[in-house]
Amino acid sequence: MSDRRESTAAGWNPRLGSFARDRAKGRVGVVMGRYAGQVYLRPPGGGIEWTACPEDLEPADRSDELSSRVRELNANSSHGRPW
Repeated sequence: MSDRRESTAAGWNPRLGSFARDRAKGRVGVVMGRYAGQVYLRPPGGGIEWTACPEDLEPADRSDELSSRVRELNANSSHGRPW
């Protein structure tokens, strides 16, 4: 697997499609884009995007990604959605 981290002078700069941990909200999401100084993230299983300040983000490790996907699947299955 390739390294999803990209360094800049200001710290970690998440790439589109990478997984990031939003420390302020305690969530892991997929980086969908950037606009007006904000980073847009979406839950790994899909869902509503949220915005985060770049300084609140850090690279998500593999266990973060897997845990986040399992949480999303469990939440969807408890609402009667067929998978």
